[in-house]
Amino acid sequence: MRTAPLTPGLREDAFAAMRASTEAGRELDVLVIGGGVTGAGVALDAVTRGLSTAVVEAQDWAGGTSSRSTKLVHGGLRYLQMLDFHLVREGLTERDLLLSRIAPHLVKPVSFLFPLEHRVYERAYIGAGIALYDFLASFTGHKRVLPLHRHHTRKGMERRFPDLRHDAAIGAIEYWDASVDDARLVSTLIRTAVSYGAYAASRTQVVALQTTSGGAVTGAELVDLETGTHFDVRARQVINATGVWTERTESLAGSEGGLRVLASKGVHIVVPRARIEGTAGLILQTEKSVLFMIPWSRYWVIGTTDTPWTLELQHPVATSADIEYILEHANAVLSRPLTREDIIGSWAGLRPLLQPGTKAGTSSSKVSRDHTVASPAPGLTVIAGGKLTSYRAMAEAAVDFALGSRATILPSITDHIPLVGAEGLQVLQRQSRSIGQRYGWDRARLDHLLHRYGSLLGELLELVDANPSLGKPLEHAPAYIGAEVVYAASHEGILHLDDILMHRTRLNYEQADKGVGALDEMADLVAPILGWDAARRQTEIDAYRERAEAEDAAALEPDDASAETVRLRAADLAPLLDQSSPPGH
Repeated sequence: MRTAPLTPGLREDAFAAMRASTEAGRELDVLVIGGGVTGAGVALDAVTRGLSTAVVEAQDWAGGTSSRSTKLVHGGLRYLQMLDFHLVREGLTERDLLLSRIAPHLVKPVSFLFPLEHRVYERAYIGAGIALYDFLASFTGHKRVLPLHRHHTRKGMERRFPDLRHDAAIGAIEYWDASVDDARLVSTLIRTAVSYGAYAASRTQVVALQTTSGGAVTGAELVDLETGTHFDVRARQVINATGVWTERTESLAGSEGGLRVLASKGVHIVVPRARIEGTAGLILQTEKSVLFMIPWSRYWVIGTTDTPWTLELQHPVATSADIEYILEHANAVLSRPLTREDIIGSWAGLRPLLQPGTKAGTSSSKVSRDHTVASPAPGLTVIAGGKLTSYRAMAEAAVDFALGSRATILPSITDHIPLVGAEGLQVLQRQSRSIGQRYGWDRARLDHLLHRYGSLLGELLELVDANPSLGKPLEHAPAYIGAEVVYAASHEGILHLDDILMHRTRLNYEQADKGVGALDEMADLVAPILGWDAARRQTEIDAYRERAEAEDAAALEPDDASAETVRLRAADLAPLLDQSSPPGH
C-alpha cells in the first residue's frame, strides 16, 4: 500500500471522481456522510471490501464529537452494572485490536485506580466486577494485551497517587484500559482509507439527498464550502454516520423514518501534570455518571459532565457551571484542591445518545444496547450511537447492513488491517536512540513523535533533512517542532490554521493561551504550502484568535444559553471557521 498524503490536490481529485459518478456506469458503490470516527471507519471498511467509496465531512475531519471525547479506548466497565456482557466484550476486543495490531502508535495503555470507601463490601463487590472485566478480556480471541488488575491497601494506593486525600479511601483496585488522541485516530483512518483508494473531502456539505419517484436514495447534492460550488454525486448506497446530526441528515431524504438521537454535552478540563502527583489515573463515581482523571503526556485530563443539549450542534463550549462541577468532584478526593487558576484548557463535546426504537417505516438491525443500524429509505443506511472504541465494529455492521446478502461474499477485513503508521513501528522504536542523537531530540520528544506518527515519522525526518530548522521546537509552542506544522499542511489535509490548533495538535486546550502565541510562526510555515497571500494569512490568524477569545469568555458564563450567545457573536466575526451550520455532515 502506498501511503497517500492528504493534500488540496487530492481533495480536488475526490471532487472529480464524485462528479464523474453521475455518468452512466460510473456511480460509486458507497457514499459516506460524516467524517468522525464512525464515518471514517465506514469508509475504510467499504473501500477494503473492494467497493468504490467516497466520504465527505462538513467540517474538518473529526470536527465534531470525535475530537471532543474522553479520549479513552475501553470496554466500558460501567456496562457490567447493566449486565451487558456482550457490549463489554466487544469493547474489550476492539481495545485489544487497536493496542496490538490496528493502531499501536496511537493507542497507549493507561492504568486507573478505583478508590474504595468501605473495606469489606466494596472490595468484594467492585473487585468482582473488575475481575469479570479482566476475565472477559481473556476471551476476545486475541492474546492478552494488558496486565491483570490488582488490589492496593491504603499505603499502596498512596504510593500510586500521593495526592489522593488520605481519608478519601481505605484502598483501591488498579485496572488497565487505554487512551488515544481521538482526532488523530480519525485523520489516520481517513488517510488509510484514501491510501486504499477511497475519495475523501472535508469542508464538503450534503445539502440534499437525491431520490427516485419511489423514494429510494440514489445520491446527494454536495457543496464545497471553500468555494460555494454545488455538484451532484451518485451512489448505490449512502451511509449516514453523522452522530448528533443524524436526524437532520435523515430528513434530507424526505422520509419520515430513521433513528432518534439526542445530544448530551460532556466537558473536560486540563491541568498541568505537575499540579497533581500521581502515576495512575482515577475513576470516580458521581451522582450523574463517572469522573475520570487521566494522566496524559504533560498534563491531566479531568471529566466528564453529562447534561442535555438543545442548542446549536456546532462547537459547544464549557460554561462556568460545567467547570465548577468538575472541580467540585475532583477536589472531593484531592489533598491539594484545584482552582480555576490551575486550569490551562477545556473542551466540550456532544455525545449522540441513541433513543429506543425507530421511526415508523424503518427497517433496522439492533446491533447492541449502544448502537443501531437502520434504513429509513431504500439505498440509505443510518448508523448511530456507540462509542469511539467500537468504531470498527460499528462500521462493519453498517456496511454489512447496506450490502445485505452481498456481505457474505464481501466480508469485512478491517480487524486485520493496520492503520498507516502502525506497520514498521517497532523498527522506528528500535532506531529511536540513534534518531534522537542525530536530530538532537530527547526521549520525551521521540515518544511524542512516535505516538503521533508511528512509522510515518520517516516522512517528518525527510522534511527536517531538507530544512534542519524544522527539527527545532516552535518558540511559543515548544511541545511541537516546526516539521509537525508543515506536515499537517503537506500530508494531513488541513485547510485552515484552525485545523492545526484544534485537531492536528492539541494546542487549543493544552496551553493557557490556546496556542495564540504561536499563530504567527505557524502561519509562516503553512502559508507557502497552501498558497496563502498576506491577506489570507492574516484572516486565518484573526479568525482563530477571535475563536479563542470567545471560548475563554464563554467559560465565564453561568449556563449554556449565555455561553452560546458569546460564542456565536465571535463566530460572526470569524466566517472562515464556521461557514455553515450543517444539516448533516
